[in-house]
Amino acid sequence: MKSTLSILTLAIAFGFTSCKSETGSAGSETSPSTESAPRDESAAAETKTTASGLKYTILKKGTGDVHPKETDNVTVHYHGTLLNGTVFDSSVDRGEPTSFPLNRVIAGWTEGVQLMVVGDKFKFEIPANLAYGERSPSPTIPPNSTLVFEVELLGIQ
Repeated sequence: MKSTLSILTLAIAFGFTSCKSETGSAGSETSPSTESAPRDESAAAETKTTASGLKYTILKKGTGDVHPKETDNVTVHYHGTLLNGTVFDSSVDRGEPTSFPLNRVIAGWTEGVQLMVVGDKFKFEIPANLAYGERSPSPTIPPNSTLVFEVELLGIQ
C-alpha cells in the first residue's frame, strides 16, 4: 500500500458519511441577501456560512454552470490543513487530481462541493461535526478538528 494514500481516500474507503448535516440542504445559507448575487472576482473575498456551519470563500470563479449533485462523481484538486496550517493531505502537493463519489466523503465536502461549478476554487472551513468528529482516520488529524480545504472543481461525471 502506498504511503501517500490520502486522507480523502481513507474517508471514502471507510465510509465516513454518518456525519451528514441534519438539514441536508447544501445550498441553505444564513445570508439570504447575497444568495442570488452574481459572483464578482474583483470584490474582496467574502466568507459565507451555511445553515449547517460550513464556512466557504470563493477564491476563483469558474466558467461552468452546472453544480454537482450528491450522487455525482467529481474530479478535484485540493489542499487540506488544520486550523494551525499543518498540512494533512494535498492532491496539489502530489501533483495528481483525485476523483470520487461525492456522497462517499465527509459531510462538509458533500455539502460544499455542491455549491461549486467546474473551474471554481473555494476555501472551506469544515467544523468537526461535518468532518470526522471524534473518529479521526489519521494521527495527523486530532479528534474533533476543524479542517480547512482549498478545493478546485475540475470535473463532474
